[in-house]
Amino acid sequence: MCSTSKETNKRSSGRLISFIKHALSLVQSTHLSLYSSKYSRRDYTQHQLLTILLFKEYRKEDYRTVIWDLEEMDRIREALGLTTIPHFTTLQKFLARIKSIHFDILLKSTLKIFYSADDTILMTAIDSSGFTSGYCSHYYSERIGKIRKHFLKTTIVVDTNQQVITGFMISKSRVHDSQHAFPLLKKCHKLHKSECYLMDRGYDSEKMHRFIRETLNADSIIPARRHNYSKNVWGKYRKEMTDNFDFVRYRKRFLVETKFSILKRRFGADLKARLYQMQRKEISCKIILANLDRFIQFILIEGFYRAKNCEQGPAKKFPAGVAQCIIARAYPQTLPPGPVHGKPACRR
Repeated sequence: MCSTSKETNKRSSGRLISFIKHALSLVQSTHLSLYSSKYSRRDYTQHQLLTILLFKEYRKEDYRTVIWDLEEMDRIREALGLTTIPHFTTLQKFLARIKSIHFDILLKSTLKIFYSADDTILMTAIDSSGFTSGYCSHYYSERIGKIRKHFLKTTIVVDTNQQVITGFMISKSRVHDSQHAFPLLKKCHKLHKSECYLMDRGYDSEKMHRFIRETLNADSIIPARRHNYSKNVWGKYRKEMTDNFDFVRYRKRFLVETKFSILKRRFGADLKARLYQMQRKEISCKIILANLDRFIQFILIEGFYRAKNCEQGPAKKFPAGVAQCIIARAYPQTLPPGPVHGKPACRR
């Protein structure tokens, strides 16, 4: 039992070090300067502090706990290049000081791992959910007879093939789904065009169909809403949805709900921050971590195929797929030269 526990701890620590290395290299690829001011003490770089914040969200911990963990993790400190451990208030003040635009740049940096500049996404799904920001216990809410739960509405855009979040939008209050959809579609379409957009009935409107089909030049699959008192559906594109609805492609829409489930279970659905701007940054960290964690999964898949091929002999080649194509784009030096099975199968 002791040897098994040691192997488990070694495997988990190896994954944490792998995460730290990839997160640090991702942060270093952004335009974030090393220090916030030329008069700073320069005990830690902003790259190190931002990586520790991502590490905190990755482990679903608070500021104090992640600092306590860093005191005991020598290999993590070595991977970060830390000579001294920061105080937990240093992380909180850094998160309050850093601008939100750096998180947008960090998300774009994760997309560069998965896509090249001219890549087109086959199908994109859009949906919204909420991250709770309540601080009182459920028992206290039942005692006073009030549900004191408040949530931040978050809309995400997900590539159904890669299961990568390509964009998001956050609002403090409850707004209609279309108020998030129009600016978010325009923003994501500029980065990477999509051939088809999948949405649920909450986004159904003739204006939405016209915007996607005539402005973005893409297909839109949105079920038409019908009221009990009327069977008529007005609008050219809404009638098309009623007469010839594409159920085959629409089944891919559930993947955006799966992504929300993974996002909340893996990195937490409750927000620890209390100010709205801090809550926005916390949600941004969760979304960036979702893409980074997806990339690390691809690396583990590629490593599994390498180990399997070594056992089977050098003549056996591992299959060319999405994982290998992504690894080759992010780290071209890690794969053998030349095409594998002719051409990497990286369809979108």
